[in-house]
Amino acid sequence: MRQHMSERLANRGIKLWAMVPVFCAILILASPVEAQTRIAVLDFELRDLTLDPNTPEEIDRTGSIRGMLEEVLVARGNYTTVNIDSSVQANANAATGYLFDHFDVAAELGKQHGADYILVGRVHKASFLFVYFMVHMVDTRTKQLVGNYITEVKGPQKKLTIKGVESLVEKIHRTLHPK
Repeated sequence: MRQHMSERLANRGIKLWAMVPVFCAILILASPVEAQTRIAVLDFELRDLTLDPNTPEEIDRTGSIRGMLEEVLVARGNYTTVNIDSSVQANANAATGYLFDHFDVAAELGKQHGADYILVGRVHKASFLFVYFMVHMVDTRTKQLVGNYITEVKGPQKKLTIKGVESLVEKIHRTLHPK
């Protein structure tokens, strides 16, 4: 006669409920893991239109934004940053603002380094009172602009700079993961 699976397990001294953790583990291991989005972040360029342009403080702040942006993206979760060396970026940038304005060239640079998206940033300083952090997010597969973000930052303090970067990351996240 045919015995049911639970009867056969019981005959062998195995309770069916004891198998539940094993089945759960199998389901967890078999479920697909969501791949992390690979984002390349380039060094930001400074466009300083003030009467005293390119002060050492503003150059330092501009130079710190890439690292902050990478850190906040990774901390946000589901993102991996792709490193593109500054010298490689400089070679691809035919002139100041070239990669910012030429999505196809920026996309190719990101694609060569295995990124899904590339972020090309600029600090636009028109006043001593505020600056704009501007970022173009380009899809490396389609070579299309998928995000144009601008965040106003009032003041040069580091705590304000990080708030501006956090604002950019939230905008990027909303583009990649709409509700």
